[in-house]
Amino acid sequence: MDDHFKTIWKPGTMVYPLPAIMVSCGDSIEEQNILTISWVGTICTNPPMCYISVRPERHSYSIIKKTGEFVLNLTTEDMAYATDWCGVRSGKDYNKFDEMKLTAGKATAVTAPIIKESPLNIECRVKEVIALGSHDMFIADVVAVQADERFIVPATGQFDMKAAKLIAYSHGHYYKLGEEIGKFGWSVQKKQ
Repeated sequence: MDDHFKTIWKPGTMVYPLPAIMVSCGDSIEEQNILTISWVGTICTNPPMCYISVRPERHSYSIIKKTGEFVLNLTTEDMAYATDWCGVRSGKDYNKFDEMKLTAGKATAVTAPIIKESPLNIECRVKEVIALGSHDMFIADVVAVQADERFIVPATGQFDMKAAKLIAYSHGHYYKLGEEIGKFGWSVQKKQ
């Protein structure tokens, strides 16, 4: 048996890596904003639902609370600088779309804009808000998804995450995603 010892830490949020997501919100050009978060995830497949957790003091919090809509925009290596910048600057002080030269596009089912440079936009409508402590969780129905056709594999119709060059966030740092090491069910797949 190996003699590896564990260090005990106080309870904390150590589930990493996480997606680095740019959340776009606002129902008018003047109100549009971008918030970068990693507290985001899938809740349910059928119906499709996700969540974001946002601190109430963030500028986008009141916009999302008022409109009840937002868009999750996946981020890429090319978007890494803008992803970070939009997470450390406030929409109270800056027009983040203009500052980062990002394009606000039209969503198909919500009034919040998509970020056109993002390879995948997930349009969401808030179903419930739960106050949890430092963050409030916005539970939302996924009402539409837009995918950049450049990253759709013609033979399968699947989204090619590797070609899109998505990024992840882990404990204060951004990372490129690595090589695929398996697929769901490969551990029990019959050998050919």
